[in-house]
Amino acid sequence: MDTATHIVMGVGLTALATQDPVMAGSFAATATTLVAGSLIPDGDTVLKLKDNATYISHHRGITHSIPFTILWPILITFLIFVIFNNTNPLHVWLWAQLAVFLHVFVDIFNSYGTQALRPITNKWIQLSVISTFDPIIFTLLCIGVLLWVLGIHPYFAFFPIVAILVIYYVIRFMMQSSIKKEALTQIENSHNPVKVFVAPTMKFHVWRVAIQTDKHDYVGTARWKDVEFTDKVKRQAMTPDSLLWKVKGNKDIFTFLNFSSIYRWQTTPLEDGTTEIRLMDLRYLNNGRYSFVAIAHLTHDNEIDHSYIGWVFSEDKLQRKLFSQ
Repeated sequence: MDTATHIVMGVGLTALATQDPVMAGSFAATATTLVAGSLIPDGDTVLKLKDNATYISHHRGITHSIPFTILWPILITFLIFVIFNNTNPLHVWLWAQLAVFLHVFVDIFNSYGTQALRPITNKWIQLSVISTFDPIIFTLLCIGVLLWVLGIHPYFAFFPIVAILVIYYVIRFMMQSSIKKEALTQIENSHNPVKVFVAPTMKFHVWRVAIQTDKHDYVGTARWKDVEFTDKVKRQAMTPDSLLWKVKGNKDIFTFLNFSSIYRWQTTPLEDGTTEIRLMDLRYLNNGRYSFVAIAHLTHDNEIDHSYIGWVFSEDKLQRKLFSQ
């Protein structure tokens, strides 16, 4: 989820924690515990200061893993004990543990996902039923906070909202399954599907659809259950004799290949004699453009002159970022 939603979740948990007699003694300590616990797994955002490849490689990785899901609450408990007086370490730890767990748990439902089961497996868990920012979830949580501020008991303010959210998540899974079946029906007589990806957008009824077959990539949009494919491209395999294979060790290209679960790539000769290689994540088609890309310019000797990875929404901005690296 996005930072704003995690903050609202932390505030909601703070409201519930005030009903714990042991935590009720210090509202400041309670609020700090729950909001910090709801945000701390995203501390890896600081890696953006280095470069995009490092950030994308590690964001929601080890900081969302099993060891850190256990370590974060211990760190928060220690800091709360040092900063505030008369706190109960056991109760602080329990509430901090709940906040951290919920942060990691809700993150697995969007397209980015997390490595929540690391070190058991480094596989990215991406259920892709909830947008990174979901207006419905955010609004419901804000309503709960508002009701609490107005004096409604936290249980009456938030327990009905939790029940609604459970139903909402079930509906999202049902919608995703229905769209997937419809999308596969449209291409079932064409080729054998290799990968199928149905991803949400911020609009409740609009989903992104990407299907990779043995011969072609199909990309489109679903509105409610109506699927329309707007892009069909012949697949270009990454074989040992391909240009992509020769440059896959580049930091930006390597990061993209490890992060993207469904993509295509193309090469384009440029006027200055170099060759552009561009990889596009099929999950992020936005207004006719693939917004998450990795790009590199190669010299005559297949040496990389410039490279870039990231989310970019215009060609001009992409070229500026590429040559600023």
